[in-house]
Amino acid sequence: MEIRERPRTAALTAALVGVLLALAAVAEADTDAADVAALGNLFTSWNSPSQLAGWSASGGDPCGAAWMGVTCSGSAVTSLDLSDNNFHDAIPYQLPANLSYMNLARNNLSGNLPYSISNMVSLEYLNLSHNSLFQEIGELFGNLKSLSELDVSFNNLTGNLPISMGSLSKLSSLYMQNNQLSGTIDVLSNLSLATLNIANNNFSGMIPQQFSSIPNLIVAGNSFSNMPASPPLAITPPEKPSNPQGPVSAPTSPEILIDQEKKQGPHTGPLIGIAVGSIAAASCVLFTLVFCLHKSRKRNDDSNSEPKDIVSSLEVNIERAPNVEIRNSNHENTAVTASVLQPAGKITPERVHGTNGSAAKKAKIPVTATSYTVAALQVATNSFCQDSLLGEGSLGRVYKADFPNGKVLAVKKIDSAALSLYEEDNFLEVVSNISRLRHPNIVPLTGYCIEHGQRLLVYEYIGNGTLHDILHFSDGMSKNLTWNTRVRIALGTARALEYLHEVCLPPIVQRNLKSSNILLDEEYSPHLCDSGLAALSPNPEREISSEMIGSFGYSAPEFAMSGTYTAKSDVYSFGVVMLELLTGRKPLDRSRERSEQSLVRWATPQLHDIDLLAKMVDPALDGMYPAKSLSRFADIIAICVQPEPEFRPPMSEVVQQLVRMMQRASIVRRHSDDLGFSYRAPTERDGGAGDIF
Repeated sequence: MEIRERPRTAALTAALVGVLLALAAVAEADTDAADVAALGNLFTSWNSPSQLAGWSASGGDPCGAAWMGVTCSGSAVTSLDLSDNNFHDAIPYQLPANLSYMNLARNNLSGNLPYSISNMVSLEYLNLSHNSLFQEIGELFGNLKSLSELDVSFNNLTGNLPISMGSLSKLSSLYMQNNQLSGTIDVLSNLSLATLNIANNNFSGMIPQQFSSIPNLIVAGNSFSNMPASPPLAITPPEKPSNPQGPVSAPTSPEILIDQEKKQGPHTGPLIGIAVGSIAAASCVLFTLVFCLHKSRKRNDDSNSEPKDIVSSLEVNIERAPNVEIRNSNHENTAVTASVLQPAGKITPERVHGTNGSAAKKAKIPVTATSYTVAALQVATNSFCQDSLLGEGSLGRVYKADFPNGKVLAVKKIDSAALSLYEEDNFLEVVSNISRLRHPNIVPLTGYCIEHGQRLLVYEYIGNGTLHDILHFSDGMSKNLTWNTRVRIALGTARALEYLHEVCLPPIVQRNLKSSNILLDEEYSPHLCDSGLAALSPNPEREISSEMIGSFGYSAPEFAMSGTYTAKSDVYSFGVVMLELLTGRKPLDRSRERSEQSLVRWATPQLHDIDLLAKMVDPALDGMYPAKSLSRFADIIAICVQPEPEFRPPMSEVVQQLVRMMQRASIVRRHSDDLGFSYRAPTERDGGAGDIF
């Protein structure tokens, strides 16, 4: 009996050990919660792309479930390879902090490099090549002491190289070719690089002598003063495995001739002869000119007239030539001079010349907004740290600013790469125009800063987030958006656009109307931000294609097809925002089946069918809305999103229709500080729990 039990006991022991090992494996596979949240945010930010097999926006175990492109070490996500997909939109701010390898190459990503990269202290390999990234690179590299290979080639990156790039002590391979980077490259001179490709940018100055020790160096297609006479063969980064074990060296290139002038051949004799002849000819011309000037002055003296300094006149004309009249800002987006805005006098483009003929700065532009120093804004934003970051757009990042006096404001730090020279020169004019916008549903500009080459805008802080975040990303918050509240948000936004289009002279087109640009205060009243900033939009060559912009769901058909944008295009975008309010859906959602991905295409045929319309309503409303009000709301949407711009109504008509809709619903009182109206939802005392219209 004892002998028979032993095998059974051994089997049970083995089974128990197997179960324990399995449980241990499961426990070990549990992914760090912060990494799960970061991957979930990335998934939703890119509209839940179907090609990311196994991914989920609602948590999960990326390490244990082997999400596509994700590699882990223990519970930490250490490798992320999502290259060669067709992902759009920007790279989200939140990324797994423990990554040592990240490859997002060959997608269609736009925007700039997120600041969260600066916190990836274990990062060894970063590849963002072959995308549509633009703006400046940013100071991201101060903590990346382990980074050995960086590839940002084939993008639209602009501006100077960040100073922090000089601290990349372990960097071996750097690829930045085919961008629009400018300035000098001195910051790279002390790096121990084996491969450097900076071809086809706008770099200038001198190629550092230290570069002569770099085995694989490509510098062609720039404006260096000591550029090699003939460029070497191109070096492109080698293909990388999905989980590299270390940096891969590029193939050796031919010798780089940096000091080409030291290696001239035996043809210097003819060159010297040509130079001597040219100097002699120039001397003759100069002698003739001086002689003529002398004779001219003598004739003037003989005739008792004032001496005429021809050379001085030429100097003045040369100085004045580049400073001829600055083009007038007659574009519909660039100026606000209506009497209702109380213009502070006409801004003239004249330049004042001193007695020595030198050009002084143009006449000072009157600005009512407060001027801040960079130091004050740095203190208020904790040196523009990640914790103060509120958002990011095409012009730059927005930070929360807490001032010592208790005042809380929002600071938009504009990337210099987003401004052309003309826009930089006229920054104060734009600030002056925007600071005079006065409407309860437009975020007011209160200050600015232009110190030390910086361009910053200071706005009032609206603290309840964006309409986009509350509708799409906040658990339970969308339930606070009752039907009354949603109609109020629509009306307030419509009034803001009516003001811009029909009160301001010349009219202002918002150009970037979307739910993420509608801020909500504590009472859920809307405040439109970025109004008037179209005058500072990125240069056309740095903008992403109109097709890409159109695909995001807000842009009118005429803009997506031809780049034409008018006030009627704003009306279309407003109709899309109303659809978001009605349905709770994103304008473009690739996680849905193909027929439902475009909100406008899916919703438009159903707007006039009362049964289908009821099925479209945001589930967060829980059926608490009146059918007649819903139908009228849908009618307004339908006329706003018509494909032909000429059939869309002006915003004043949209405002009137929304007001009439609410008047029919027996609005009980009005007061001036809440969109012009105040609304009351019935309580149980009134005999019902629904809304009043």
